[in-house]
Amino acid sequence: MSVAAGSGPVDAPLLPEPVTRPKGVLAFVRRQPLTFLVVSAILAIYVLVAVTGPWWAPYPPDELLTGDPFAPPSWDHLLGTDNFGRDVFSRLVHGERLVLGLALATAGLSVIVGSAVGLLSACLRGWPDELLGRVLEILISIPPLIIALLVLGSLGSSYLLTVSLVALFFAIRVATVIRAAALDVVVEDFVTLAKLRGEPIWSIAGREILPNVSSAVLVEFSLRTGYAVLFIGGLSFLGFGPAPPTPDWGLMINEGRTYISTAPWPVLGPALALAGLVVALSLFTERISEVLGLSVQRAPSQ
Repeated sequence: MSVAAGSGPVDAPLLPEPVTRPKGVLAFVRRQPLTFLVVSAILAIYVLVAVTGPWWAPYPPDELLTGDPFAPPSWDHLLGTDNFGRDVFSRLVHGERLVLGLALATAGLSVIVGSAVGLLSACLRGWPDELLGRVLEILISIPPLIIALLVLGSLGSSYLLTVSLVALFFAIRVATVIRAAALDVVVEDFVTLAKLRGEPIWSIAGREILPNVSSAVLVEFSLRTGYAVLFIGGLSFLGFGPAPPTPDWGLMINEGRTYISTAPWPVLGPALALAGLVVALSLFTERISEVLGLSVQRAPSQ
């Protein structure tokens, strides 16, 4: 075969280079708004301080007269001192582990119990589901704060009782949310097939339905964590939490409120830390629910 004179080699068409797109966690992070990234960073700092804070806090949380009583903020005492001369910053750092620990334990217990009840109710259907639904509606109408004050005032406050009691109140709301989500799943063909195979209710709930409502469970856990911080902090402020000199944030606010007009820093530190944690958890939950395509049902008392 001959090549015509003057003709050169034919250039191959230039193909665009493949674009490398971030995958996994990196892609998810890049798609998020700046507000969500800032909130996530704030929550990470809270967790980091809770885990490592007691190792580097300047003073023990119950050490008296680390400085003059009601000393203003300084390099030696970043948030000043309280009426006993205790370092407010050190007590704030030590108390963060307690606050987060109680909130996570409460949220975890409420989600476990509430999810189990909601899934069981959705699987049973019929009159058991109707009866359980009516019971949950009645329990939701009961004001939880009043019941908590009555129980803690009668039996005395303890970590176990406080976590169990608040988790019970939250589990009622969790059960209604998970039941509603599960009712959309139980009518699917794979659930019907599992029932025809004769699988027990607990197996259908755990293996067939739970994976399909896990996003709702995740949102409920995040939401209840923020509510638990606020609810348990309110109980501590009212005197139904840990006893002094425990560095609980609600208790610190209660102890310093008498002197707030002359020395506001013993109150401002724990109050701002508590508010910041609750707001950050709320914004984090809202964004997670948007990503998962869910709506957050807010009920401050629950």
